[in-house]
This record gives sequence, structure tokens and C-alpha cells, in this order.
Amino acid sequence: MKKKVRAAARGAANSRNSRLAPRKSVPSQPSPPDSAKTSTKAPGKVSDKTIIRRLYTKLAVARAQIELLQLVADTDFLLDIPNRRGFERELDRAIAYIKRYHASGALVVLDVDRLKPINDAFGHAAGDQVLKGIAATIMRQVRASDVVGRLGGDEFAVLLWNLSETDARAKAAALEQSIDQLTFIFDGRRVATGASAGVAILDAQAEAARMLERADSAMYVRKAQRRHERRAADG
Repeated sequence: MKKKVRAAARGAANSRNSRLAPRKSVPSQPSPPDSAKTSTKAPGKVSDKTIIRRLYTKLAVARAQIELLQLVADTDFLLDIPNRRGFERELDRAIAYIKRYHASGALVVLDVDRLKPINDAFGHAAGDQVLKGIAATIMRQVRASDVVGRLGGDEFAVLLWNLSETDARAKAAALEQSIDQLTFIFDGRRVATGASAGVAILDAQAEAARMLERADSAMYVRKAQRRHERRAADG
């Protein structure tokens, strides 16, 4: 009986000692250095700032291409001056400026004489040479602020700034005279041409389409007058 009591006491003591004994700690894994830490950014992912910079670059390129296309669309490919579309755009801007600042200006429309017979007799390359010579002559007669354009075919237009009606008509006559004096040599033959000019004065009530019609009508009146003068001189 005593042996059983002592054995039970030893078992209880061993059980209590095992509960009170300190537990062995499990060594923790060392933390990897910062350079070895896995980045939270996905492989190959581009930052938002980089994307924005790329988009701005693409936008700038697209705008430059649009401006180039706009310039091409508004320019006469043969003469490198505004075509009808480009000239009408400049005329609209000029009229808006005149209305706002009470400025003055004039529109001159010039129709080239005898271009079709030149094309028929010597070919369109000869006609192109005539057009280039006339465009260069007009450009020499105007200021840098003025605008010279080709409305189509054998018709030119000139936008003149800050001229009175008297001065505008004098300038139109000077342009006619300068073009009348031009001569060209084709197949050994000397060829002359000319131009008839019509004038419309730009003011605060002006509208682009109406001014072009007015100058064009004045040009046809002038062309008929010049034709009559030539017949009278020949007769």
C-alpha cells in the first residue's frame, strides 16, 4: 500500500515538473535583406508617369501631323502659295480683324489672259511656267503682311492691308502692268500674257464670300474693258 502511494506521488511530481519546464524555442528564419525582398510591382509593369509621358509624346506627334496635313490642304502644290481654301481662311481672319479693330483692307482678284491658248499650243508644262512667273511677279509687288493665293486655274487673289480705295485700285493697275510686261520663250517663240484685276474694299460690313463675288465681278468688267481696248488698238 505504501509502495503504491509513493509511486503515485512520484508520477504526479514528474507530470508537474514537465509542465513547468521551459519549452525550447524554435529558431526563427532570418529576414532577407532589403535588396532580396520581392518587389510588389509586377514584372514588366510601366509606371503611370511613364504612360502619361508617352501619351503626351504621341499627342504632340499627332498634332504636328495634323498641322502638316492642314498646311498641305491649304497650299497650292505648284506655286507654294495658299490655294482657294487657304486664301478664304486668311480672308475670314482678315475680315474678323478689320471688324474688331476698325482696320482697312482690299481684295484684288486677277484673271490671267491667254493661258488656255498657251496650254493648247505648248503644253501644260509651259502653262505651269507662266503661272509660276506670274505668282513670282505678284509676290514682288506686295508686302510681307499681304497674302497672295491661287483661287484655281488661271485666277489669283491678293489680300492687301491698310490701303484706301484709291491706293488699292492703283495697286491693282500696277499688278496688271507688271504681268502685261512678262514674256516667255517656248519652242523658240516669244509669248506674252496679261491679267485683268478687280477690286473689292474690305470694311466692317464685309463678308468673305460676298467680297470674293464683288471682286470677281469687277474683274470680269475689267477683262471686257481690256479686250475692247486691245481691239481698238488693233483696229
